[in-house]
Amino acid sequence: MITIVDVETERTLDDYAAYASLKRPVEDLRAVAQQYADRLEDRTVWMVNSTKVVSILRELGVSTEWAVIVSEKDRFFQLTKHIHNLIHGTGDPHLSDDDRALYRSVSEEMADRLARRVEPGDPVVVHDPQPLGTGALLKKQMDVPALWRCHIGLDESNAATETAWDFLRPWAEAYDETVFSLREYVPDFLEDRTDLVQPALNPLSPKNRALSVTELTDILRRARLADCSHPTVDGDFAPPARRLQRDGSFAPATRPEDLGLMERPIVTQISRWDRLKGFAPLLRGFARMKESAFLDRNAVSERDRHRLALSRLVLAGPDPDSVSDDPEGQEVFNEICSLWHDLPPEIQRDVAIITLPMTSRRVNSLMVNALQRCSAIVAQNSLQEGFGLTVAEALWKRRPVLGTHAAGIREQVTDGVHGRLTPQAEDVEAIAHTIHEMLNAEEERRRWARNARRRVSERYLVFTQVRRWLEILAQTVDRQTALSGNGHATMGAPADA
Repeated sequence: MITIVDVETERTLDDYAAYASLKRPVEDLRAVAQQYADRLEDRTVWMVNSTKVVSILRELGVSTEWAVIVSEKDRFFQLTKHIHNLIHGTGDPHLSDDDRALYRSVSEEMADRLARRVEPGDPVVVHDPQPLGTGALLKKQMDVPALWRCHIGLDESNAATETAWDFLRPWAEAYDETVFSLREYVPDFLEDRTDLVQPALNPLSPKNRALSVTELTDILRRARLADCSHPTVDGDFAPPARRLQRDGSFAPATRPEDLGLMERPIVTQISRWDRLKGFAPLLRGFARMKESAFLDRNAVSERDRHRLALSRLVLAGPDPDSVSDDPEGQEVFNEICSLWHDLPPEIQRDVAIITLPMTSRRVNSLMVNALQRCSAIVAQNSLQEGFGLTVAEALWKRRPVLGTHAAGIREQVTDGVHGRLTPQAEDVEAIAHTIHEMLNAEEERRRWARNARRRVSERYLVFTQVRRWLEILAQTVDRQTALSGNGHATMGAPADA
């Protein structure tokens, strides 16, 4: 099934430009956009299975449509999920001839349907492996400018990744251009036709917009993340954030006592409950830091030791009940809860396991925004990270990041410039030492915060992403036009794909 989705414009470029910190990026985008928009005139750009930049492209004068391709065959969904995991380096490294036949069959069906919508010359941008074959076959049928955007990858090769790329290679090679987030993720056979576009954040979204002190405290209180001693205009969020209790139950996060988010030095990690996010070693590292801070009384000053004693760790993620289709996530969540229960009582009270409701995306985003802004340090202790936009979100809020050398994180954070990177995500002693150093490095944290905001402003805002897409789209169209004018044939999906 193919659905053309109407994209509502929530904010215009003028809305962004009304903010002093965003005026220059908007002006820079507008200054270069017209030359690219002119080269795309009389064409419609088709974004297949992604909508991130559609409304801004339209405002800049580029006709753009969002098409969503969904197969009704469960086997196809399971196959593409398996391919997704293989690209990440996990799963059974085996794909059968039946898998290839199924992928081709669904791709042919969807390409035929999409061909009824697309006009000759329309650029088609296909996102991720699921519709990759659809775009390749459409390219063969109509010779349209075709680009494949791959949002995932792994910066090392193993049997799983090799199996995935062998399966996808004949389809990916049919495209004029491919687009990845990081150079490390590009397979060798696509290096000569790949551009880079990194994920970007929307600075005015509920997760990233600035919060006044009043707004921040209001969100914390309505989420039951902080005690409310005075009445508020609006009632509590329903459901609120919940915190693991000693009896194994979950209650509002203000129990058994207020967390002190606005008063204490807080280290926070907010991610889905995934083993690759490194929650367990981060928890162990924080506990080790607490132990060493109390044991070695000569290592730091009394004031610094007091700061470490006051510090707390917040590990937050989605309410597991809202992601019932993720049994592995539930398993990881249970493991983290067990680790918390095994902590000594004096350390346990300084670690909060919090579940955030998923019933409203806006409310969830506001809670994440508030938690990050209350943090002295935002951690992302991932063993692997495709990109990790949560890092950029923290940097945008001027929060130093404790990260790892996972590819997506080291792309965003330079060690000692925007925060700190530990050598290994599972090195508990290194994590403990780095948390200790970061919490007591007051001047450095102020410098990291300044650098962090500048880093995102220059590289990871949506305006930079749109500019890159305009450049790539215009160049791809120009290149294909030149090849067609010279009588060169363009490539299509091979018969044995």
